[in-house]
Amino acid sequence: MIGRITGILLEKNPPQILVDVHGVGYEIDVPMSTFYNLPATGGALSLHTHHVVREDGHFLFGFTTVEERSVFRQLLKVSGIGARMALAVLSGLSVNDLAQAVALQEAGRLVKIPGIGKKTAERLLLELRDKLGKALPSIEGARLALAAGGTPDAKSDILNALLALGYNEREALGAMKGLAEDIGVSDGIRQALKLLSKG
Repeated sequence: MIGRITGILLEKNPPQILVDVHGVGYEIDVPMSTFYNLPATGGALSLHTHHVVREDGHFLFGFTTVEERSVFRQLLKVSGIGARMALAVLSGLSVNDLAQAVALQEAGRLVKIPGIGKKTAERLLLELRDKLGKALPSIEGARLALAAGGTPDAKSDILNALLALGYNEREALGAMKGLAEDIGVSDGIRQALKLLSKG
């Protein structure tokens, strides 16, 4: 219904902001990943939005990127996940970090988010496993690389997967220096991600 808001940022009270659009103030809830990238109060901004209509009111959720909104919408489809918890997930993990956690089925990264218990984390990983790649085409290559075995081009596949997960070339190549020559794609990606998370 309301897919995009462009206006002047009037107030910042996390997780809610107030945006003036031609004299109308819109209250919009945003994840912390979006909040950190907001301009100063009085600055112009444009957000991709998701409009929720419930019995107790209308609610707007705003996101800096289309990918964030796509993931938010996928999270809402998971049973037991409401808008507040979906915002909490995106506040606790970036889109790329969430994609990594899902690709590697790492429940431990999700349970660190306030309000997410072990069972909820496992349900999220299970239900997002096939959906997240469709919501984020850039992540699909990494998911496919994880599923593949070792090949002569394993290093190339590992590099492409790390780039698809949001790392720059310098970070990806640095992490790959410590990998064995004959390592498979799946193991290579796991080991590279461990090295990158320590750095």
